[in-house]
Amino acid sequence: MTPARLATWALCRRKYRMTYLDRPTPSRAGAWAGSTLGAVVHNALRAFFELRPAHRTPERAAALVREYWKNDGFADREQAADYRERAQRWVREYVARLDPGLSVVAVERWVSAPLGTIIAEGRVDRLDDRDGELVVVDYKTGRHGLRLDDAKNLLALGLYALAARKNLHQECHRVELHHLPSGQVAGWDHTEESLAELLARAERLAGELQAATDAFAESGDVEELFPPRTGRHCSQCDFRAHCPEGRQAAPEVPPWASLGD
Repeated sequence: MTPARLATWALCRRKYRMTYLDRPTPSRAGAWAGSTLGAVVHNALRAFFELRPAHRTPERAAALVREYWKNDGFADREQAADYRERAQRWVREYVARLDPGLSVVAVERWVSAPLGTIIAEGRVDRLDDRDGELVVVDYKTGRHGLRLDDAKNLLALGLYALAARKNLHQECHRVELHHLPSGQVAGWDHTEESLAELLARAERLAGELQAATDAFAESGDVEELFPPRTGRHCSQCDFRAHCPEGRQAAPEVPPWASLGD
């Protein structure tokens, strides 16, 4: 179980079916500018931390954004160029603020481990070593800043912490969200109890989706097993064209809508 799979199930069961079960997979919407922006920043920071420490300068980080840049999903070249400059500024300022003594253990590290009744796996943006313990770092580039409890309640971060410490054989309790546009960092120090609560939530979601998947394989009622869960998110659903309820629930928006301006 990946956090993305669990999150899709929790968000909308119809979307889950179309994403993971339907074959052939229904056609998807085109690129979203917000997703393009996030992917570029993640790729640039991955490449940055793969450089030798002496080469990790703010200007090099900004140059990597330009190297990885794509215009997919933006309104036009002018808007894309504006956000490329913004992303370069975000990344330049972010790396300039980093602790010179930062010890990065891994970037874009795939972790996978049996946890309770599931095998949890996924790709961690960055793992740091701080005083002998691992810290999970996840980058965010959305237009909205972070709330106090975002890191605490995010299922993905808890699963990454549990899987990382099994894979790397180091303790891991702290998880952090780094919001590059604002420079905010939302961090949380998990206890064994809070990690157990997150794992229990993941196991519950996994049990639900597995039961539905098994029934689907036995020709169960598709609409009953995978009903749509509508809301504002329907405006930017990749499968909007195949969901009448979603089209009714929220208006269509252009691919750059999530940028906010």
